[in-house]
Amino acid sequence: MKREVLLMEIVLLCGSLRKQSYNRKLLNTIKEHAPSHWTFTEIAIDRIPFYNADVEERRVPDEVTVLKEGLTRADGVIIVSPEYNNGMPAVVKNALDWAASPPQESPLPKKPIALAGASPQGAGTVQAQTQLRQTLIAIDAYVMSGPKLLVGQVHTRVEVEDEQITEEGTVKRIKKYVKAFDEWITTLSE
Repeated sequence: MKREVLLMEIVLLCGSLRKQSYNRKLLNTIKEHAPSHWTFTEIAIDRIPFYNADVEERRVPDEVTVLKEGLTRADGVIIVSPEYNNGMPAVVKNALDWAASPPQESPLPKKPIALAGASPQGAGTVQAQTQLRQTLIAIDAYVMSGPKLLVGQVHTRVEVEDEQITEEGTVKRIKKYVKAFDEWITTLSE
């Protein structure tokens, strides 16, 4: 008997603020090869102010409310992030700090999350993803363990004018990654 496939809302967070960044192209490629029952909501994190408990106590900024509401509705979250100075960008950590506070109201515990990243460096974004994984596990999110999507030497896999990555080997890995995340979300929801 074939199982009914339900629509899934996937929230996307992009840790690169550049419009034509390699990570934006990776995010576009993930969307292109995702299952047809996924719908996407990308939440911009570039205007979220730095986390400050005093600000939070007075009034949660609108950008943070949008983030938390989107994460609450999401069946799964994909964070696509570059690596800066061997770590995750401050804008990503800041968004996670806001989303995790206060802990009893955080939408992140038990939320299925997948990590991806692209870099001109050979190792891709391995250190950024390690930091992200450490932070998300501390928040009690369910981070997919694999397959990892670390796109190293991305500049050799995409043309500057392209909106997505078209190099065959990378696309094959992306298809495997989205399939695994779809199965991960389904397994956790059973």
